[in-house]
Amino acid sequence: MILIDASGLSASRPGRTLFADASVTLSTGDRIGLVGLNGCGKSTLLRILTGELEPESGVVRRGRGARIGVLDQDPMIAADTPRGAVNDDWQGLAMLDRLGMTPALDQSVSSLSGGQRKRVALARLLMQEWDGLILDEPTNHLDLEAVRFLEDRLAAFTGGLIMVTHDRHVLDRVTNAVIEIDRGRTHRYVPSGEHRGSGYAAYLAGRAERADREATAEQVRRNAARRELEWLRRGAPARSTKPKARVDAARAIVDAKAPAPARLGDLDLALGSARLGSTGVEFDSVTFGYAGDADAVFSNFTHSFDPGDRVGVVGANGAGKTTLLELIAGRLAPRSGTVVTGRTVRIGYYDQTGRDLNLAQRVRDAIIGDAPDPTPAQIGLMRRFWFDGDAQFAPIGTLSGGERRRLQLLLTLNDQPNVLLLDEPTNDLDLDTLRALEDFCDDWPGIVIAVSHDRTFLDRVVAEVLAVGDGTIRRVRGGVAGWLAEREQMPSAAPGPSTTPPLPVAEKRPAKASLGKRRSPSTLRRLIEQAEKAMETARADIDRHTAALGSAGRDAARLTEISNDLAVAQSRLESAEDDWMRFSAEAEEQGLDV
Repeated sequence: MILIDASGLSASRPGRTLFADASVTLSTGDRIGLVGLNGCGKSTLLRILTGELEPESGVVRRGRGARIGVLDQDPMIAADTPRGAVNDDWQGLAMLDRLGMTPALDQSVSSLSGGQRKRVALARLLMQEWDGLILDEPTNHLDLEAVRFLEDRLAAFTGGLIMVTHDRHVLDRVTNAVIEIDRGRTHRYVPSGEHRGSGYAAYLAGRAERADREATAEQVRRNAARRELEWLRRGAPARSTKPKARVDAARAIVDAKAPAPARLGDLDLALGSARLGSTGVEFDSVTFGYAGDADAVFSNFTHSFDPGDRVGVVGANGAGKTTLLELIAGRLAPRSGTVVTGRTVRIGYYDQTGRDLNLAQRVRDAIIGDAPDPTPAQIGLMRRFWFDGDAQFAPIGTLSGGERRRLQLLLTLNDQPNVLLLDEPTNDLDLDTLRALEDFCDDWPGIVIAVSHDRTFLDRVVAEVLAVGDGTIRRVRGGVAGWLAEREQMPSAAPGPSTTPPLPVAEKRPAKASLGKRRSPSTLRRLIEQAEKAMETARADIDRHTAALGSAGRDAARLTEISNDLAVAQSRLESAEDDWMRFSAEAEEQGLDV
């Protein structure tokens, strides 16, 4: 059944065309990911498909009687409380719980954050029956558990789906087609052959092939023009005048620039950083709780963030992830304990709300401050962040949400920090910017501490994962995959029975055998030797998988496979280390020299 059939659509904003002659067909069973650079018109296209906006040209036809559910980027809630938004229905309450909203069931909607309102709107949407869904950034502001839950729901949805998301794991798992908006045109990618089943994998392969074709076509065009110009300049010996118009036309082809690329080169985030000494940020028995709240968010946390660390912070919404970053940044003070910041530390905080931007100010004025004109270095800086040409003079208020986030990232890195705090950095940033940020974190000499719900980003960037929740902060075995496996085995606090599909339960590892009777010295030495070999094997596997990540290119399926293998190897290493420490302690108790 065709749910939506749109053709010849066009839209623009002042001074720039967003897209022209765009065509989109959504049928039952389609699960389409809509991707493109920040500001290319993705949300505008969705609003045209829903009927909220009229296209400047083209037509949108909707299936008769088709029920289409819509999630806007900034939804409005026509209710006083989250409980009221789902009509106090137990299924709706269960859905709110899965999306992390149980603590705020009776809170006034007007006091909810934008992310909380979006979760309420998503819960209300998912508890109803629809023929089709149109979702704009549905994973923004969800924690890892909620993203996993939503991913399972969408993968099982049999209707038609079109969504804007920059979560590559969701795109790979859920979509069976991808539409890209690139330089005003739409391109559709459908899986085939080795990419069968994944719209995202088909998109990555198809985009690379299209780039190669465009480069080849441009070279052919320029070579043909050069040959014609050479022939015209030589002319026939008897000809007294040359066809000047044809010569000028050929020269124009030769001199013309190729069609503008999606972006002028790769995003270069390497702006330098202040030198970081041997001391980063150290927590000593830190306990934090908000004023008037008897319970602490977390207690007795001791940890050292050292130069070169790449730390991911995970936890349910409201667990205290942002609170940890605020303590590191010095915006909050602990209830007890100390936070020591090294003398050379310079913190850059890329938070969820971003810097306060003057929407009437131009991009270049935000960069240069009170100076009358930008320096050549500042002009180059703006171009490196893809604010080139007219974009430098654009009022910030005309930028898309993603473009503003990119500007905020530019301003954060422009301060040249050596400790970078990233709070949900993947929200609203397009795929190209995300990859550039990941590459930047790979080589940057400072400390990176990231709160994120994006599994791909965490797998690519962090080497250590801290979980915040239940009043503690602890290191997680197996990274993100290990934490999700733990959470899947925990019972839900949802009121009443749940009708949501159960999440797959990770296979439980067999419990370790009790030490039981006293082991002989030879047995202990053998066990210690086996643990050491297991550690060496696991470290070798980690090195091999890490190297494979770098060579996997843009193959999303391969990246996912390698990331899973890496998480397993890390878990094996931690288990072997635990065994080695346990057996060594037992040997020490017996006075053995091992």
